[in-house]
Amino acid sequence: MIDALAAEGIESPFQIQVRAIPAALSGADVLAKAPTGSGKTLAFAVPIVERITPGDGRPAALVLVPTRELCVQVSEVFETLTPSRGLAVASVYGGVPLGAQAARAKKAHVLVATPGRLQDLMDRRLVSLDAVEILVLDEADRMLDMGFKPQVDRIVRRISDDRQTMFFSATLDGAVGELARAYTTAPVRIAAELPSEHATGEIDHQFVPVTPENKVEKLVELLNADRGLALVFVRTKRGADRLAQRLARHDVHAIAMHGDKTQAHREKALARFEAGKVTTLIATDVAARGLDLSDITHVINFDPPEDEKAYTHRIGRTGRAGRSGTGVTLVLPDQQSEVSRVARLNGQQERWEETGMKTAAPKLVYSSRRRNSKWGPTRPRRKI
Repeated sequence: MIDALAAEGIESPFQIQVRAIPAALSGADVLAKAPTGSGKTLAFAVPIVERITPGDGRPAALVLVPTRELCVQVSEVFETLTPSRGLAVASVYGGVPLGAQAARAKKAHVLVATPGRLQDLMDRRLVSLDAVEILVLDEADRMLDMGFKPQVDRIVRRISDDRQTMFFSATLDGAVGELARAYTTAPVRIAAELPSEHATGEIDHQFVPVTPENKVEKLVELLNADRGLALVFVRTKRGADRLAQRLARHDVHAIAMHGDKTQAHREKALARFEAGKVTTLIATDVAARGLDLSDITHVINFDPPEDEKAYTHRIGRTGRAGRSGTGVTLVLPDQQSEVSRVARLNGQQERWEETGMKTAAPKLVYSSRRRNSKWGPTRPRRKI
């Protein structure tokens, strides 16, 4: 195991790994509050690979994740560790042919899956969870946000109660805390900070009023400014495609990523964006979950987020690895009241200034700077 980690350039553990691995190796349930980028994947992957044995070739460990992209990322981490133990890993997510995926999943020792596709395989009797000894819920808060609780409940009921459960989430408040208590028994509780090399930086939060007539032009202006990678959020899949087309007419090349795209298209789009071949990615909230790139300098809410939690998630995609970032929200006149409420709930001091823009409503610009934290750009830290 040490050699496998060293081959990946990993020679010392992060805080979450120091705290979680001993508890996980002992077989105890683990309840961890840990943000994206904290090193939590290895915190559960190392104990799983150490504890399970090849056995009869049925899944002995199950990791549930909210999105396809995170499923692929977690599987890749496992694949760097499992050869040393002779274990097989399989990924289960939508958007790819069912048959070949089911054949791999049936014989894998470690199964990494999104709830919807795994439920489909179980209903078709293509995979069994009877031998699962270790269950991990990764980014559990996002699974709840995305409405996966019914599928998760059905999946967990198919797993033996005599199991080890590890629960990782960015927050343990409200419904997430209730789910954690229902799934774990006398868990070891852990709260971890981001590693120093992944510490979040200062984010400039800007709320810019626009009109339906100049909204795209304002976005073009922002995208033509000096910047690194820009992530543009929209609310709908159709809106993502339409915005990419409208930007193309302004000579701004952007790619759209959402749930209706094939998995191959999504992976290709993300790879081009990460490599800087395309510097603007248009995404829905679901498609961007799990996206952790340090080179994103701008997050632009073309469509405002639905609530303060979505705002925190979106803007938190920038200001990574100790770098500064800019979060911009474009606000139509009839959206000013709701967006103002979101800003207040995120603990930001509102400062409105008149501008010289000629529009139907007074043009107000709000801007604030504050230090981002592991909970996102605005959410205060809480103890557990």
